[in-house]
Amino acid sequence: MEFEDDAFVLSARPFGEAGAIVELLTAHHGKWAAHVAGGASRKMKPFLQAGAQVTVRYRARVSDQLGAASLEPQGQGPSALFDDALALAGLSAAAAVAAGALPEREPHSGAYEAMDALLGALTLTDLWPAVFVRFEAGLLQELGFGLDLSKCAATGVTDDLVYVSPKTGRAVCRSAGEPYKDRMLTLPPFLLSSQSRLEPGDVRAGLDLTAHFLEQFIFNPLNRPLPPARLWLVDRLADAGRL
Repeated sequence: MEFEDDAFVLSARPFGEAGAIVELLTAHHGKWAAHVAGGASRKMKPFLQAGAQVTVRYRARVSDQLGAASLEPQGQGPSALFDDALALAGLSAAAAVAAGALPEREPHSGAYEAMDALLGALTLTDLWPAVFVRFEAGLLQELGFGLDLSKCAATGVTDDLVYVSPKTGRAVCRSAGEPYKDRMLTLPPFLLSSQSRLEPGDVRAGLDLTAHFLEQFIFNPLNRPLPPARLWLVDRLADAGRL
């Protein structure tokens, strides 16, 4: 069993005296765990931070065995964000959500592309929290639980979509959803159009929306909570006045 691929590091933990078990989101092979010799060394640690981009060369004697990997760093990765603790928290949260949600060894190129898009946006201070919401919505789509925001679930109209049904993930227009608004999730306009201007409360609504469906469709069936890094990100954004 052998392949070479581009990848993002999702997590790393020490293993043995000098090695590490590294979880990777690859471009074409999905999520894989591998043993990296020397992964606990000072030289390697900067390349094993969540969100680091690497080229991975993976090899295992049999397909169901934990294989070994060598990693070659690509680009700056998280080091480009060292002066922005909030953006680093966003990258860590994205890696944790992907690590918890994606199945092992199942190709999901859309998840890799979504992570790549988020990494590219993290230097855009005012915009990346909304891109993070889009990242999570894309992850839901990739796993077969995409939100249907194309038209109102009740009337079929495409205008004035302001709610999402918490049961189905389908959009609901204002007139149809108003009698049930206390039970509805808010649909922020930026999820309908990338040209929409961000208003106060939009990012909070988006994070609440994706968190609800990540829990309902993915984490709860696995008997797992949302990753702590994701919860911590919301607290950090709130403290920074970004919600």
